[in-house]
Amino acid sequence: MEAVITVLLLLVAVVIGGTLARWTHLPLPLVQIALGALIDLSVVPTVILDPEIFFLLFLPPLLFLDGWRIPRDELLRDGATVLELALGLVILTVVSLGFLIHWLIPSMPLPVAFALAAIVSPTDPIAVSAIAARSPIPRRMRHILEGEALLNDASGLVCMRFAVAAMLSGTFSIGSAFFTFLWVAAGGLAIGFCVTWLVSRAIQWIARRLGEDTSAQILVSLLIPFGAYIAAERLACSGILAAVAAGLTMSFTERSGRVLAVTRVRRAAVWDMVQVAANGAVFVLLGEQMPGILEKSIETVRQSGHREAWWLAVYVLGIVAILAVLRFAWVWTSLRLTLYRARRRGDPAPRVSLRVVLAMSLAGVRGAITLAGVMTLPLTLLDGTAFPARDLAIFLAAGVILVSLILATIGLPPLLRNLELPPDPTSQGEVDRARLLAARRAILAIEAAQHEMGRGEPDPDLYTDASARIMAIYRQRIDSQDQGPEALALDRRIDTIERRLRLAGLRAERAEIFRLARRREINDAAARRIIREIDLLEARYAP
Repeated sequence: MEAVITVLLLLVAVVIGGTLARWTHLPLPLVQIALGALIDLSVVPTVILDPEIFFLLFLPPLLFLDGWRIPRDELLRDGATVLELALGLVILTVVSLGFLIHWLIPSMPLPVAFALAAIVSPTDPIAVSAIAARSPIPRRMRHILEGEALLNDASGLVCMRFAVAAMLSGTFSIGSAFFTFLWVAAGGLAIGFCVTWLVSRAIQWIARRLGEDTSAQILVSLLIPFGAYIAAERLACSGILAAVAAGLTMSFTERSGRVLAVTRVRRAAVWDMVQVAANGAVFVLLGEQMPGILEKSIETVRQSGHREAWWLAVYVLGIVAILAVLRFAWVWTSLRLTLYRARRRGDPAPRVSLRVVLAMSLAGVRGAITLAGVMTLPLTLLDGTAFPARDLAIFLAAGVILVSLILATIGLPPLLRNLELPPDPTSQGEVDRARLLAARRAILAIEAAQHEMGRGEPDPDLYTDASARIMAIYRQRIDSQDQGPEALALDRRIDTIERRLRLAGLRAERAEIFRLARRREINDAAARRIIREIDLLEARYAP
């Protein structure tokens, strides 16, 4: 009963935290951490979550949603830059920072130091967006940060799992780890793809024969990431990569356009709620456990030979400084390599100011994934003894998150103000062309539906009149690119006919957008925006 009450209070704190963040203009994660600390200091009962349960509860849906919603075309366009940041920088961080943490804190075993370095390597674009709300991040930078965060979530957490396994077993072999990594990574990706593809096919088969149940579709989408994660873990593969692969596969299966518009609209709202609740609960839970973690961390520091508690701040600031130097050096090097490759291809290499490098470096804020990962460190070793320096690792990870959030809060908005990036190759022209082709396809579909519905009717002029009014809207869009629907006052019968014709046009319009997206004639972000507009209109006219 106490655990249920605590969970409900965590959700209430998430709601209150959002209101306070808007009122105070402070970063949302900082406000939620403070509320969590207040819960711990109050008379409200608290609980200690099992690490594996915590991992299963929060990470699969967050990673799944990242993979599902990330714009694929933008990710592929800047794929080299994203991979350099998400894989190369993670490996550099784990190796360099792991040794430095062990040197700085000798009482922390080397495998635990590597695990901590792997945990703090993933970045969190959601935290960056919360900080830069009043100074929006340029679109191309945001897409690079989202792609980096998606991949370094997986790479960082997989590296953490290897470090923890080395601590538990007491042995580590590079050759064995390499082949194990291939199996873990390939198996996780394959399982995530297969689970999502098979479930999607089964749902489509059932919908074709029995009709589509919107509530069931939404529930299935919520279960997919957990199913992929559990299946991968049962087969000794990476549940993390399985959740990411499941999200990416979900975005591809969506291109078939076979799901009802009302399902897509309601499902998007449900997943928005899940994202807000999961991210917020992680930060509130961190704040709720911080006082106890701080007390245990002080004891660990004293065991390392330092009696003063302020050494904890020294450790945190030292780790943050090392992370900042590594990220700045890697971003600068990656940018130079990108410009060099552009010159080798004969493309014009634009000039990039130092502000871009600084902004990309400062935007590497740690957030929910780091918190969720560090909370999953085992409580005990295989022999039953306490996992060494666990509380200190949790405190240091939390400190890194707090300091990185504060630094980004202060420094990122001035850097982002009027920041210019290399030009984005996508243009409004392809969006206009897609709308034009979709409108033409809608007119053809309405004409066909008009003839089919008016066949054998005693008064076919009603159908001609209704279809002419609807097609006039599409023709107006073709002539003037006017995207807004016009409200028409019709009697009850004409209204019924018009609604059916509108649905025929909207479905044809959406089918054309999906076709263009599958053929990569329109970028993924634009396709999603147009399809959402069509879905909202169809939800309005659907019976």
